[in-house]
Amino acid sequence: MAGPRRITRRAALGEVARAGGAACLAGLSLTALVSMASRADARALRPPGALPEDDFLSACVRCGLCVEACPYDTLSLAEWGDEAAVGTPFFTPRDVPCFMCRDVPCARACPTGALDREIPDIRHADMGVAVLVGHETCLNYKGLNCSICHRVCPIRNEAITLEKGEIDGRAVVLPVVHSDKCTGCGTCEKHCVTGHASIRVLPRDLGLGGEGRNRAGRAT
Repeated sequence: MAGPRRITRRAALGEVARAGGAACLAGLSLTALVSMASRADARALRPPGALPEDDFLSACVRCGLCVEACPYDTLSLAEWGDEAAVGTPFFTPRDVPCFMCRDVPCARACPTGALDREIPDIRHADMGVAVLVGHETCLNYKGLNCSICHRVCPIRNEAITLEKGEIDGRAVVLPVVHSDKCTGCGTCEKHCVTGHASIRVLPRDLGLGGEGRNRAGRAT
């Protein structure tokens, strides 16, 4: 029978160093997790009926019931590296847009009020707003006659209309988003035919812009 293992001073110091390193890494991982779990990327789109972002993050318990309730697999729970805070629901329109369910099942499934269970209908969803970001790539701006974003819009002739315009002396027909009607479902972004969608859905405060930094009437 072997006797007890002798531990030298060098070995003991090595064990202490390894234990300290492991604790340090665990602390850093926990700090990173807390940081990731408490913030969202500015581009993250929330399910229909979501509260303002800070209130949403406080109320959402990361249960995933809204994800399970979505019949089209639009929603996902964020993982490391996603655009939303870890564990919270979001969707990426270019992959799968919101299909505008009339009864808004995802919101009805929320147990905490992070999604408004009393939302009247899908037109009150306010997931974001479509913004024409690719003026140099949009086919209409090139004088072609693409109307796909207008044709696929679930609120056709209200959220997106086609308006006559002129560019460099050429008559063109351009898509115009009406932010007061757009729900941010992302159907237009999903079906845009350009490589990188020329029309994108952004959170409403980002898509419409905030107040300017310079006060009106400030002396210059």
